[in-house]
Amino acid sequence: KKKTVSFSSMPNDRKINSTAACISLMLEGCELKKVRSNSRMYSRFFVLDADMRSVRWEPSKKDSEKAKIEIKSVKEVRVGKKTPVLRSNGLSDQFPDECAFSIIYGDNYESLDLVASSADVVSAWVMGLRYLVSYGKHSPEAPGTGHPSLRTSWISSVFDLADLEKSGRIPVSRAVQLIKALNPGMKTSTIELKFKELQKASERPGMEVACDLFVEAYCELCTRPEIFFLLVQFSSNKEYLGVKDLLMFLEVEQGMEGVTEEKCLEIISKYEPSKEGREKGYLAIDGFTRYLLSADCSIFDPQHRKVCQDMAQPLSHYYISSAHSACLLEDNFWGRSDISGYISALGLGCRSIELVLWDGPEGEPVVYTSPSAASCVPFRAVVGLIDQHAFTASAYPLILCLVVRCSAPQQRLAAQCLRKTLGEKLYLEPPNPVASYLPSPEELKGRILIKGKKLPPTCEDSEGEVSDEEEGWELARRLGQEDREASEGGGLRRVRLSRELSELVSLCQAVPFQDFESSRRGQHYWEMCSFSEVEAGRFANECPAELVSYNKRFLSRIYPSPMRIDASNMNPQDFWKCGCQMVAMNYQTPGLMMDLNAGWFRQNGACGYVLRPAIMREEVSYFSANAKDSLPGVPAQLLHLKVISGQNLPKPKGSGAKGEVVEPYVCAEIHGIPADCAEHRTKTALQSGDNPIFDESLEFQINLPELAVLRFVVLDDDYIGDEFIAQYTIPFECLQPGYRHVPLQSLAGEPLPHATLFVHVAITDRRGGGKGHRRGLAGRRGRRVREYTSTKATGIKAIDEVFRTATQPLREATDLRENVQNALVSFKELCGLTPAANMKQCILTVSTWLLHSDSAPSVTLNLAEQYPPMEAQGPIPDLLRKVLTAYETMIQTSRTLIESADAVYGKLIQAQQAGMDFHKELHRIETKEGLRGRKLQKALESFAWNITVLKGQADLLKHAKAEALDNLWQIHNAGQSCGIGRNGSASPEPSRLQAPLEPIPE
Repeated sequence: KKKTVSFSSMPNDRKINSTAACISLMLEGCELKKVRSNSRMYSRFFVLDADMRSVRWEPSKKDSEKAKIEIKSVKEVRVGKKTPVLRSNGLSDQFPDECAFSIIYGDNYESLDLVASSADVVSAWVMGLRYLVSYGKHSPEAPGTGHPSLRTSWISSVFDLADLEKSGRIPVSRAVQLIKALNPGMKTSTIELKFKELQKASERPGMEVACDLFVEAYCELCTRPEIFFLLVQFSSNKEYLGVKDLLMFLEVEQGMEGVTEEKCLEIISKYEPSKEGREKGYLAIDGFTRYLLSADCSIFDPQHRKVCQDMAQPLSHYYISSAHSACLLEDNFWGRSDISGYISALGLGCRSIELVLWDGPEGEPVVYTSPSAASCVPFRAVVGLIDQHAFTASAYPLILCLVVRCSAPQQRLAAQCLRKTLGEKLYLEPPNPVASYLPSPEELKGRILIKGKKLPPTCEDSEGEVSDEEEGWELARRLGQEDREASEGGGLRRVRLSRELSELVSLCQAVPFQDFESSRRGQHYWEMCSFSEVEAGRFANECPAELVSYNKRFLSRIYPSPMRIDASNMNPQDFWKCGCQMVAMNYQTPGLMMDLNAGWFRQNGACGYVLRPAIMREEVSYFSANAKDSLPGVPAQLLHLKVISGQNLPKPKGSGAKGEVVEPYVCAEIHGIPADCAEHRTKTALQSGDNPIFDESLEFQINLPELAVLRFVVLDDDYIGDEFIAQYTIPFECLQPGYRHVPLQSLAGEPLPHATLFVHVAITDRRGGGKGHRRGLAGRRGRRVREYTSTKATGIKAIDEVFRTATQPLREATDLRENVQNALVSFKELCGLTPAANMKQCILTVSTWLLHSDSAPSVTLNLAEQYPPMEAQGPIPDLLRKVLTAYETMIQTSRTLIESADAVYGKLIQAQQAGMDFHKELHRIETKEGLRGRKLQKALESFAWNITVLKGQADLLKHAKAEALDNLWQIHNAGQSCGIGRNGSASPEPSRLQAPLEPIPE
């Protein structure tokens, strides 16, 4: 009996690793639930006929000839709840999406809706049916029959190279090493067990293996069913991807733009292991798996691996990677000061380092966080190291935060050391008195800024007294080391400061914070305040809008509470959401908070600077950090995340008492503004070995994408001791769509070799493959009252009259966008796709239906027109008619949007600019109108809201027009490539379609 189905080492767990295995399962048959249009479900036994020409089910009231579907009549096989019957309310919660599939068949495009016991059964049926629909006339290639496949030939050639004696057999130990070399990360014990199992089954025990057994072992161990399933979906030629298949996969599923056949051949030659495959331009399962695991297919957008943000904005417009107690390697009390902490922080792109100067025993200042630290580091050594490593990871400015606890003579030595060692790197130019903002990181490249106290201009002596509200005093008091010169009666402490050290401070002059109103009226842009975590937390909760406004012009540094004697970390997101630039982290303490910090600063070439969201930078804008809903003018986006599988997961570190098997689950967390913070987990993969299958879909709404971070955490459900397995943290803006591997890291942020999660990412309301439109339209359509964004009254008649002119354009802008979005979702649903699908996928789906039918109705896309109509010749089935109607609605709403957008956009901008003309006069008008207290605050808030709404809605309209034009381009492109387009000598160039609207100035 031929072996066409392989079994894994776990009992009763069938492992599908070839099309032949799928068809074998279908020939044996299995029980599936048949769903009727009245939402009732019936269990039936489904089986593939021996001649592989039809699928039958029983028992059935129909005669046996009617209780079947012929393979040649199948138009499409859909995975998930993708038909009206499966989407109906009565069923949606009864079974998971991945357990449902539908067969669309017959000239009337009827659907047979089925529910299986598991996602694996669905995969087998869908893969087998798609294969038979494509190549029904050819029998599938089973192992050991017909010509050897591309893969079998390659594995045999690898075996031949290892068969040094040319005896046709190699030692088991060599075979194990060979498979381990071809599949790094796989455990030796797993491979040895597989050989024992196969030797026993074939009754060929011994210390050597023959070629056929080696091939079988390799196929069973190294075929990932979820990747094989993906390959079959896109393959047009049995079990490998040709150049055109790969191109389609990259464009449609991975969201890559401008892919050429040359690029596909490059990928094939780089990743396809077989010589024959490389020569013929074929990517088989092993090459495809290698490609999906490679850096070329990373979940992290490669554009963000280098500096990609505008670096010419004022310094206060950036988040700055900041370290607290960088020299400590342990906790704040008993930690030992060590110079390698600085090297580590600078190597990670840290751009702000704290140095606390104390009197040294030998007349020279030393650095340590507190006098109780076990050892100290000479200040001279630290400065030398900073000089050496300051710009190895980033060319952008480094800020040294000096906290002075040493005597004036030792301060002079410190100043001399800084000047002598750092030389030209030190930024000593006085601030420009006519400027309003700090210089940009670009202007300050390669420079080191000193943050510290400055003597008042009236002081002419070599040293003087300054107030000191910096961190460190509370800790010093607790240790009984409080400076004797500190004032006794509360208030601000006073310390002596030498002129030499004072003169090194230019753009980062430390001043005490009084209140927001005093800062607005009297603080200079080169002055900055430090806040304790407790004080900043209070402001963030009680007056977040004022803190955001303060941070538009001034730098603020947040330092950890001195109560954190274990050097634990605060949550940086609590302060980033209010625009605080420098949140000082204890780099030596791993965990969630450092993961967020490290992940966040990875996004701009890891240069230590990240541009803050526009809504936090614009001079007039309304932003409440504690908003519980979407923000005015910022499009909410939906993250569709499918966690498919895990690879080579290690055991938790603290689980020495348990066996080899982990029972993992995945938590996906969103960290950002409070409205975005959420966490979803997958089910636990029981007894799954090192490569669990999760196959679970998670969904998150993101209201402020620019501030959101996604963190994957893999945990063990069956742990003794520590449950943590691995994590990976990535800014939302860096996510790439499509099928991706997540490179897992340890708790300390170190890469775990070969440990990955395989996921699918789709983000709606963003351009690119796997990305469609905003959520919430499917399912709620028809019941939802359209919400319009409106302006708010300020109480000042002249200003309110200006904003009132925008009422109608705001309604028009919303209607234009939402009409297109509704039409798009309807069209995608009728095509059997999710709202996250792109236009190219829709056109390809329709063309697939038409090409898989002998009596196909003639439907063509007329590409000669800018808005291509989909035209049908002769009678067409009801479903296809609905698809054509939905397509027509989508084209018409898109046309209206494209042709009306500029005029509506102009009206919105006109109203916004007219409002901004009042901005400079606002304080004069307030006084004239007699507004004060709460009324004044309300008027200012309403004014900022109105400006933000007008700019935001104009931006949304601009993006909607660009997206509609892109959809037209995708229709032309897909129409030509799939063969249903006519009169299209060339698709319109995106540049011709993308007539840009003028950008709105900040």
